Amino acid sequence: MTEREQRLNSSLVVVMAVAIGIIVANLYYLQPLLHQVRSGFHVSTASTSLLITLIQTGYVIGLFFILPLGDLFVRRNLIVTIFLIAALAMAGASFVHSFGLFAVLTVVIGLSSVAGQIIIPFGADLAPDAQRGRVVGKLMTGLLGGVLLSRTLSGVLSEAIGWRGVYLVSSGLLVATALVLFFVLPQERSRDRYEYRHLITGGINMMRRSRELRRRGWFGGTAFGAFSVLWSTLAFHLSSAPFHYSSGVIGLFGLFGMAGIVSANVAGRLADEGRASLATRVAAFLIAAGFAVLYVGRTNVWFIVAGTIILDAGAQGIHVSNQSIIYALAPNQRSTINSIYMVCFFTGASLGSLFSGYAYAHYGWNGTCAVGGIFGLATIVPALWWRTSKEGAVSLSPVTGSASS
Repeated sequence: MTEREQRLNSSLVVVMAVAIGIIVANLYYLQPLLHQVRSGFHVSTASTSLLITLIQTGYVIGLFFILPLGDLFVRRNLIVTIFLIAALAMAGASFVHSFGLFAVLTVVIGLSSVAGQIIIPFGADLAPDAQRGRVVGKLMTGLLGGVLLSRTLSGVLSEAIGWRGVYLVSSGLLVATALVLFFVLPQERSRDRYEYRHLITGGINMMRRSRELRRRGWFGGTAFGAFSVLWSTLAFHLSSAPFHYSSGVIGLFGLFGMAGIVSANVAGRLADEGRASLATRVAAFLIAAGFAVLYVGRTNVWFIVAGTIILDAGAQGIHVSNQSIIYALAPNQRSTINSIYMVCFFTGASLGSLFSGYAYAHYGWNGTCAVGGIFGLATIVPALWWRTSKEGAVSLSPVTGSASS
């Protein structure tokens, strides 16, 4: 048994996956609580809605400026520290009575949620090369679980203990998780030193030098853009005729996206077998097909459920394929390359939310499906045309940070 296999056993993978789910859930607890937050602070709907933009903005800033720190500091210590900062931010948000201060803490919550994106490349680094795709797939199971279950958990808890109680519970979970991670995450072997400013620009240089990274950034942006198109407007559609569902029922639709967990693990196995291009094409087809089903069955709840499952499976399948490939491109700077990839990923998500909101406001569900279809085509056409290229490692030279390959 190799040193890596000894350090990364199945139990540790599970702990890391759960930790990722707990930290990423912070990004989504707020969504079903907006109307309660609005009443609690006595502010307008427009001001309250701005909180979603602030938390996403904080996350993107964290991806660009904090995530590369995973290539500079000991990751166990960095991860634990960020979890504790997130816990303080969540606890503070549960007590403040100033909307302005709550908005500032919302940005901090977004910033600190990037800890999950440090854990994923850490796990990929610990994994044997032949199992990296499967390990990433299992870690993505935790991330997907956090994304999908957070809305349901938030809605259920808020009915019992109020929206502030949701933030307190999350804070406690973060502290407990930080303690567990401190004791179970392995110490790393010494690594090359890099200057922070070069790590910040390093992702951009990697993107410029690597055609495959540019392709995977495109796939990530269009796939998650499609994912955001659906989830940015689904609640509006299900709360109107002919459904008239309550918030609690709408929150349960997040559970149907759990099918993406199966897709993530299948995509990871295909990537390990050298069939990442096949996994990408199948996942891209699922995204386009999902919106076709959602359009045809716009007034039928079972078609909506089926379309949601298909779309989520496709989006997660592409994401795992992408990460399996990009980590192989930069073995020594996986946090840095993940940083620039995730910026592309969430840029696509922001555009998906923006365009779908406008389309739904003017054209209803048909507008949502049209925008989603465009994102689907933007994913499947390149997937059919492009093939995964064999590139050498793209990295930065230690200390000086100059790009090399």
